[in-house]
Amino acid sequence: MAKANEKVTSVIDQSNYLSRDLSWLKFNERVLDQARSTDRTLMERLKFLAISASNLDEFFMIRVGSLYNYLDYHKQRIDYSGLREIPFRKTLLTMAHQFCQDQQTVFSEQLLPLFAENGLQLARYGDLTEEEEAEAADFFDRAIYPTLTPMLYDYTHTFPVLLAKVLIFGVVTHSTDRTDSQSLRPEEEDDNHRLSFVQIPANLPRFLSFERENSILFLPIEEIVRQNIKKLYRNVEILSVNLFRITRNGDFTLDENDDDEIDFIDEVRQKIKNRRLGRVTRVEVEADANNPLSDSSPWMLNLLKKRWEMDDLNIFESNSLLDFSAFWQLIGHPEFKDTMPRQQAPVPPMGLGRDKTDDIFELIKQRDILLHHPYNNFEPVLQLLEQAAEDPHVLAIKITVYRLAKRSRITEALLKAAENGKHVSVLFEVKARFDEENNIREAQRLQKAGCFVIYGISKFKTHTKLLLVVRNEGSRVVRYAHMATGNYNEDTSRLYTDIGLLTTNEIYTHDISEFFNVITGHSLPNEYKYLITAPRDMRDQLVKLIQLETENAKRGLPSGICIKVNSLEDKLVIDELYKASEAGVPVELIVRSICCLRPQRAGLSENITVRSIVGDFLEHTRIYYFHNNGDPKVYGGSADVMVRSFDRRIESLFYLADPRVKQQAILVLKYNLLDNVNAYELKEDGDFRKYEVPAGGEPFNIHKRFFEATEKEAITARLFDPEIKPAEVAQIEGEYQEGAERAIADI
Repeated sequence: MAKANEKVTSVIDQSNYLSRDLSWLKFNERVLDQARSTDRTLMERLKFLAISASNLDEFFMIRVGSLYNYLDYHKQRIDYSGLREIPFRKTLLTMAHQFCQDQQTVFSEQLLPLFAENGLQLARYGDLTEEEEAEAADFFDRAIYPTLTPMLYDYTHTFPVLLAKVLIFGVVTHSTDRTDSQSLRPEEEDDNHRLSFVQIPANLPRFLSFERENSILFLPIEEIVRQNIKKLYRNVEILSVNLFRITRNGDFTLDENDDDEIDFIDEVRQKIKNRRLGRVTRVEVEADANNPLSDSSPWMLNLLKKRWEMDDLNIFESNSLLDFSAFWQLIGHPEFKDTMPRQQAPVPPMGLGRDKTDDIFELIKQRDILLHHPYNNFEPVLQLLEQAAEDPHVLAIKITVYRLAKRSRITEALLKAAENGKHVSVLFEVKARFDEENNIREAQRLQKAGCFVIYGISKFKTHTKLLLVVRNEGSRVVRYAHMATGNYNEDTSRLYTDIGLLTTNEIYTHDISEFFNVITGHSLPNEYKYLITAPRDMRDQLVKLIQLETENAKRGLPSGICIKVNSLEDKLVIDELYKASEAGVPVELIVRSICCLRPQRAGLSENITVRSIVGDFLEHTRIYYFHNNGDPKVYGGSADVMVRSFDRRIESLFYLADPRVKQQAILVLKYNLLDNVNAYELKEDGDFRKYEVPAGGEPFNIHKRFFEATEKEAITARLFDPEIKPAEVAQIEGEYQEGAERAIADI
């Protein structure tokens, strides 16, 4: 066994690429690391523990689910690590087990001991007073008991459909009825045991709280059910009651069928239903269920493993609370609201601090505006849509929608625009994972109001973020555009870092009009001037930009590449970055989560560094910078460096043409490279090392520093260049001051 493990490790270490799935687990380790930070409050730390748990749920649904799509159908798969599907499964699940142990250690040893001093207690039934016990019993009888339904599995009852991500009790009872000797199916027959399941509905609160003088007790709902479980099994001997939770395969793709008679929406809905029946990829279980304190506990678990075709690698024991995402209820409790740090108020976009006009159209016409969320408010985008909906001169609105807020002002503005007789075109991506049902519902609302709605583009997922407003201004028709890296979602705009560009530049608006014609019709434009799009040629265009830097380095010219994305996985682009590194191009990569490129390997990637920023805000910005011999080309957009982004999605990158806007984007990259509070460095072996504030140095936290960024800093920001001389700084400052004064005078 030891030699086999050494061989697997050797294969992984020799690969020039890092595994996508193992890299994702490393990312979730960085999320969990925030829960270790003693600089954060207890509730902040619980928040990151909860996020890591939610992330892991999705990982088992999608990534592990995708792996089982190969295993269950005997299809071959070679991971970037070089491992085939069977040894890779063992490696992946073993690493997932270690991560779950780390989660429990963080909770039990670092967070739970802080509960008392912070005025809360995670209670058990024995901690309650008689009055509190009576309240808990009343809550069970009144609110819980009516919702519970024991589901028996035996010779006459089929195995029930158990829901994913809910708490389930497996109840093993003793059968005394000798006529029921075949209580289970023949392969699981036991004369003395019967098995049933009790699911706790997800719409009930996870904790019942009790207020005391100096603290609040939180009693988990499963403890209330466990205490009262006999009310569901009167006159029956209960052998064991074991709590568990399952995760199912949620990875599905739509059939690529061009038959017009196939109802696309019905197909999506059917796939959503199928997700609820997907194969089980993980079972989380109380540690006692796998501990032979009684014969019934391992008996039940062995039955489940046989039923769901799993082994011990799929079983995740917990010595503490199942499902740490439940802590959102504690985090949101009014008593602890003040222990969460308040986010700083957004600041105006650079150069617009003294603008007084309330007319968003006039503001955008004056200059291109770069929005950097959440440091800048999302309000200008909402204002553009809401003003366009009411403005009698607006003729049309076109927008792509991927994810919306729950109470979306975007939807309301589009509905209002349609009611006011404007032409509204909405490309609603109903295949946005886990938002399918909400998107279908919102899209149908818009369609009923008279909007022209497109429910996605067959096999492609529309991920691009584009908005176009067409306005008749007398002598001419003016088009107003918004392009972004993030969704049209006012909720996430306060939590995710993104950039967006507001403009009336006719090159942008012409390109976007052409792109909408491609999406909604059958247009095939020859070229775009400021857009790079997928699946058309985004990979090829990025490769050409990388190759230009490689050629410049070989010719002895200045060169450099800086890319900030969520994920970097496409092998063809990675190979070009390796070639650039070998040619001497300095490559700085800022990758939040998945990175399959292996940096700092001798003879391959010595000139490549990779850092990941994980902190208060979720880094979602995508910026591509190419030095271009001192005349940088900078792009923002919706696409990561992934196969799916280039080949299976409709994506766009937009060139930042305005010099001032370009400098602001460069400042974003420069600050990311300076951060020493939220940053981790990827090492050659695939592990991450957290940056530390140097001795005697100052902390540089971008999640605070961007609220204080100045136009002067943006104008002087440089990448891959020597420091600017003082005389040059003075000249730049003078040019900036003149430009600012002229802009203010024009308003």
